[in-house]
Formats: sequence, structure tokens, C-alpha cells
Amino acid sequence: MAGLKISFYGSSLVSAYWNGAATYYRGIIRALAARGHTVTFFEPDAWERQQHRDIADPDWARVVVYPNDEASARKALEQGRDADVIVKASGVGVFDSLLEAGVLEVRRSDAAVIFWDVDAPATLASMRENPGDTLRPLIPRFDYVLTYGGGDPVIGAYRAIGARDCIPIYNALDPETHHPVAPDKRFQADLSFMANRLPDREARVEQFFLNAAARLPERRFLLGGSGWGDKQMPSNVNYVGHVYTADHNAVNCSALAVLNVARDSMAAVGFSPATRVFEAAGAGACVITDAWEGVEQFLEPGTEILVAKDGAEVATLVDGLTPERSRRIGDAARRRMLDAHTYGHRAAEVESLLLTGTPAGKVPA
Repeated sequence: MAGLKISFYGSSLVSAYWNGAATYYRGIIRALAARGHTVTFFEPDAWERQQHRDIADPDWARVVVYPNDEASARKALEQGRDADVIVKASGVGVFDSLLEAGVLEVRRSDAAVIFWDVDAPATLASMRENPGDTLRPLIPRFDYVLTYGGGDPVIGAYRAIGARDCIPIYNALDPETHHPVAPDKRFQADLSFMANRLPDREARVEQFFLNAAARLPERRFLLGGSGWGDKQMPSNVNYVGHVYTADHNAVNCSALAVLNVARDSMAAVGFSPATRVFEAAGAGACVITDAWEGVEQFLEPGTEILVAKDGAEVATLVDGLTPERSRRIGDAARRRMLDAHTYGHRAAEVESLLLTGTPAGKVPA
């Protein structure tokens, strides 16, 4: 089978700075490359991401960084027009409307064009609430809409506005990048949490993380991510700022438990596990997550992940967690990830969709 040539327009492949989709992009694209496909990733020099790179240009994708101006964005579209598959991801951050219309215009007649939504709740809200949204009238022209989560509510919403088909390609584990390592004293904690500060996340972080820290003043909590520097926190919270991906394994392996907190919008639609769930589980960490619909489709509550409905339950779980139980849960989660939720599994779904029109199976229950 000859490999497909894919042009991918996204926020950044080489920098995770204010770019939570980086791990997802890397996992999917690396796995597609391993299956014989050739990917060129086009990303703008914007939001200081190039100044905060955390990987060099990889050998499994060609990276084209273009200047942050309209002429350069149009040139990038021309450079990618000869692909068999052209992907426009949501949230590039600059010239999104131009790129969304542009990929449909430059496509070859025999090429597939995909809108890949890495934040479906936000995208759908914009299309629903903004009469002048430029993406909505374009959706029926894309061959597929792929999302990194959302389940039936997101699928139904996209089909209702004319999408030919909407298929979730969920987050997953890249075992080459996220795996167990030795604990690091810099990141020792009873509970760690990493995420950038965003408006629709902050209240839930207060409830599930900071509230739990306040309830357990004798325990150590670690917070990583951009934007939290001026946030008032309990004295037992160690804020370490932006954590480069090279240190993610160390953070995940240095805490008794790792917290996942979904953004408001992601929790509301369900079936949207964050990248950090797979990263942490892949490193063998014991993950405590806020409750969201569909969690059992990915990890079994009680044996592979712990679920809390509020900060009080998070505190109770942390207080009652022994190192032995933490290891059992983390080991079970890692086995589940390797068996059913790697980017190799996800790439097989994408490849089958592109070659046959049907994704290869469903996410195993």
C-alpha cells in the first residue's frame, strides 16, 4: 500500500507552550508516519511558541514554520496543495478563517479535506452563538470532521449543521514519549496537576485542586502550567510554572497521585478525556479525575482510575491513598493504555477512514 501524502495545518507540532494539542498532534502524526504516510505540518510563528520549543524538528514529519502574516499563510496553503489529504485543525490561533476556506480551495479534485477539531465545545459554541461565524457554512464541504473527543453530543451537533460525517479520534498514549521514569525530588507531591489557566477551567481547578489542598494542609500539592502566577493558593501548593514536555514523565512519576480536571465545556459534553489522562496513565501514575460521562470507556473507575465529584472527595481519596494502592492503580492503567489506547490504535482508525471510508473499529470498552 502506497503511503498518503498529508498536509496538516495546526497550531504547533514543536512547541507545547500555550498549546495543549501538541502531544495529541505528535502522537497521531508519529503513528501515521510509522504506518508509511508522509506528513508536512504547517505552523505559524505566533504566540512565542517558537521561542519555547520543546522538541527539535522530528524525523517523522516535515515542519514548515511560516511568518505570522497573511501572505505567508497563503503561501503555506500553496505549498500544501499537492497532498492526498489536507487537514485544517481548529485553534491555529492566527488566520484560522483564511486557512479554513483556503484548504477547500487549494485541494486537488481527488484529495480528501478534513476539519480536525481539537476543542469541539468551543468551536460549536462559536458557530451557534456568532451569526457571522465563517466556519459554519464551510462544514458541509469538508469530507470529514474529526474531533479529539465529545461522543454523541458533538457528533450530533456537527451532523445537524451539515457535516458529512463526524468521527471522534480520541486522545491516546504515545509509549515512546510517556512512560515510567525515576521520581524527581523537584516534583515530589501527594497530588500534582498540570494545566494552563483558562477561563472555563479555573473554577473547576479551584474546586477540585485548591480546595483539596486547603483541606489537607499537611500534604504537598504541585501545580504546573502557564498563567497561575498571580493566583492566590494555599501555602502547601508548590507552583512550578510552565512544565516542558521533557519533564512530564518526571512530574507524573513523582507524586502519589495525579489530578485530571476537565474544562467546563469538556465535562459538559463528556467523552473528552484530556491528554494528561493518557500521559499520566502511560507513566504508571495513579490518576484522580473529576467525574465526566464516558470515563469508564477508557479506564475502569476504582481499579484503573479514581473518580471524584468535588474537592472534598479528592481530599478524601488522597488522604486514604497508600503508595501500594497507588502503584496497583497506576500499573493497571498503564496496561489498559497499552492494550487499547495508544496512538497506534488511533492512527489505524484514521488510516482506515481515509482508505476505506470506515474507521477501524471503535474505542474498546
